[in-house]
Amino acid sequence: MVTYRDRLDIIADILTVVSREAKKTQIMYQANLSYKILQRYLNEIADASLIRFENEQQIYMLTDKGQNYLDAYKEYSRCGKSMEKRLNDFTTKRKSLEGLCPSKNNFSNQPQKDNPSIEA
Repeated sequence: MVTYRDRLDIIADILTVVSREAKKTQIMYQANLSYKILQRYLNEIADASLIRFENEQQIYMLTDKGQNYLDAYKEYSRCGKSMEKRLNDFTTKRKSLEGLCPSKNNFSNQPQKDNPSIEA
């Protein structure tokens, strides 16, 4: 199964590479991005002051704000994985309960019968 990264994941991947001080090509390969997509994200996160560019050395460096983003992303990711595990556990338990009481009829699709104990 292929999993796609969303915007937050891509930014975190870029910042992780930049945290070790990296050139554009290193970021592109290590974050697994095309040049066009990388350019768009570098501009976006530089405008947000998450990274800075050292012109003399031609490297990108992480700012304090960028480190704060990475720290918050790690917590977000950890919580997401925990919730995903809990949801999977919930689904498994539901299937187990449904398996304990299999139904030959699908009651949700049958019309309601009048209750004979209630007379008009």
